[in-house]
Amino acid sequence: MRLPPAIVAKTEEVLREILRFTSPADVTLSRFFKDNPRFGGRERGVIAEAVYSVLRNKSFFTDFAGHGSTPSMRRLALLGLAETAGIDSIGGLTEDETHFLTRIKEVDRTLLPGPVQANLPQWLYDKLVAQFGQAEALELAAVLNTPAPLDLRVNSIKAERDAVIATLLEAPIIAEPMPYAPLGLRVKQKPALQNLPLFKEGAIEVQDEGSQVLSQIVGARRGEMVVDFCAGAGGKTLALGALMRNTGRLYAFDVSEKRLAKLKPRMARSGLSNVHPVLIAHERDAKVKRLAGKIDRVLVDAPCSGLGTLRRNPDVKWRQQLGAIAEMQEKQAAILDGAARLVKNGGRLVYATCSLLDEENDVIVEGFLATHPDFDLVPMSQVLAEQKIPLEMDKYLKLLPHKHQTDGFFAAVLQRKALVKAAPVKAEADADADVTATDDE
Repeated sequence: MRLPPAIVAKTEEVLREILRFTSPADVTLSRFFKDNPRFGGRERGVIAEAVYSVLRNKSFFTDFAGHGSTPSMRRLALLGLAETAGIDSIGGLTEDETHFLTRIKEVDRTLLPGPVQANLPQWLYDKLVAQFGQAEALELAAVLNTPAPLDLRVNSIKAERDAVIATLLEAPIIAEPMPYAPLGLRVKQKPALQNLPLFKEGAIEVQDEGSQVLSQIVGARRGEMVVDFCAGAGGKTLALGALMRNTGRLYAFDVSEKRLAKLKPRMARSGLSNVHPVLIAHERDAKVKRLAGKIDRVLVDAPCSGLGTLRRNPDVKWRQQLGAIAEMQEKQAAILDGAARLVKNGGRLVYATCSLLDEENDVIVEGFLATHPDFDLVPMSQVLAEQKIPLEMDKYLKLLPHKHQTDGFFAAVLQRKALVKAAPVKAEADADADVTATDDE
């Protein structure tokens, strides 16, 4: 089936807006489709895939899109459509455009300069080469420039993985168990999950395998008090609640009321009743202070550059700036310091990011340990063995797309040294009352 010329025109239109990088690409696309309701699911899919292809291949495409008689934005749109739908599927092409697209398809990209071959901004390419070496940096970049698979987490409160696989197969949707996440499934295609009874009933959630592994290494147990310090829309919160078997108390802290609002319908579907969303103003909010020294496990999935998620969010590499990394480091260190105050003696603190950069990962943890002698690093090899996760790591968890087929994730597990005699803490009900009380401070 050939794509009508209107698809090319609309792809060019939304691409022009997205390449201004004034807001995330998925937000701009969502708004565009809302303003153009006549497009069906197939047309929306074709336009979205073409846009994401341009974002993934921007350095390479831009080098060629400016040549010839056709306006460069149209040529970018054509390159995106040709990459994802095929040249023969595009209707209304001129002879010159067909020749242009055919010639670009034949280019040997391995002969191009490193940053163009990697489709990365120069500053990010340089950082990855310094950190991984050129050969591995190019291998990593190649995988970052491919679409991510669709990963699901089975909600163990409501279903078992084998039963979900069988039910999905009736749809028919092929899903296979993941190698690392014990409740994870990888779906071969990308179906409309929101219409499936399994999704509506909360038996499955969309969650990358790396994110599932991160939730697992927190080691949350039945009856414990746990805090997800930067909960966001709650993907990891829900995973933690299920691991706790819907017991104990799980606080979902976040500074964004909008993000916490997105957690509520997901929480309702999940069947969890042990999750308590709490809006905080900052890492030293009085609601945080009231739980100081009372929490068994704290997860800090810190705000970061997001460079480990480029398969899903390719616009991030163009929107992110080098200068923002230093600002991010200050925020990460402050949040980790604030969250550490919650941890009881013998309790664990997990610091994590979806960044690939050492500056946001190892450097932050090492700085924290240097200024917090009451915490020790728990080797990730030990933590993974405790959780029976078949991954080989040393001190830290470092998941990489080209090695583990997950998003890029970093995590470190820190344990507060146990005292001979711990100070008594309030009962859980009292602690909850402290957190939800009106803040007069």
